[in-house]
Amino acid sequence: MQATAEAVSAVALDGATVAFGAGRDVYTAVEQATLSVADGEFVAIVGPTGCGKSTLLNVAAGLLKPVSGAVRIFGQPLPGLNKQAGYLFQADALFPWKTARDNVAIGLEIAGVTRAEALERAQAWLVSVGLGAFGDRYPHMLSGGQRKRVGLAQVLIRDPKILLMDEPFGPLDAQTRQIMGDLLLRLWSAQRKAVLFVTHDLEEAIALGDRVVIMSAGPASRIIGDWKVPLPRPRDIFEVRLQPDFHALHREIWDVLKDEVMKGYAQSAQVVEIAR
Repeated sequence: MQATAEAVSAVALDGATVAFGAGRDVYTAVEQATLSVADGEFVAIVGPTGCGKSTLLNVAAGLLKPVSGAVRIFGQPLPGLNKQAGYLFQADALFPWKTARDNVAIGLEIAGVTRAEALERAQAWLVSVGLGAFGDRYPHMLSGGQRKRVGLAQVLIRDPKILLMDEPFGPLDAQTRQIMGDLLLRLWSAQRKAVLFVTHDLEEAIALGDRVVIMSAGPASRIIGDWKVPLPRPRDIFEVRLQPDFHALHREIWDVLKDEVMKGYAQSAQVVEIAR
């Protein structure tokens, strides 16, 4: 079932094209991307490796400016860095010399909040992500899943209106990914922020999202599908994968996605062959 765009969106890309280089060396990464994310909506983006998923996220963050098309945040043109968004990367963005509590508090301190208040609020967020007893630990003393929890608290403590997430659970094992997915949904359900979530895992996209957007293989990657997820909320990440509606939607989307994945693999093989 195709999803329709909201008239007023937290994030709106209108015919955005992203290219790098100039002249004969120009490389078009994403072409004519049109996408909207409503306030409070959770949209997951899936596509082959190297198709431009992260590029779209960087456009929404204001880190990349499209060569054509428009980017609007809550109806207003995005002139530079998107200050209404919090960005959670795949790699940890924690300072190794700071404790978990200090890592969470640093965003508030930079914004001018007193250190005492910042630390108090940071501790409350650590409790929210299940790390109330780990505030004095340094990143190297935490597991991968625990570091992701700190990173999530680090972003959410600033209360952004939009969450941009670039395969944030990619490096984790399958069980920890499910636990983190459930935690994310619990926190998101409490505040209902707009979320743009990039993942290579179609099952994860369906389990988390209100909509699943599919991108074609690059170069000049395009948005080729936009499906509404008919699964009720609240959701349990493990239980929802057992539902017949989940499997039916997975089959429907995979019928489109698998061809693009094979194109992506074929292009990668050609690049390797040329390099030889």
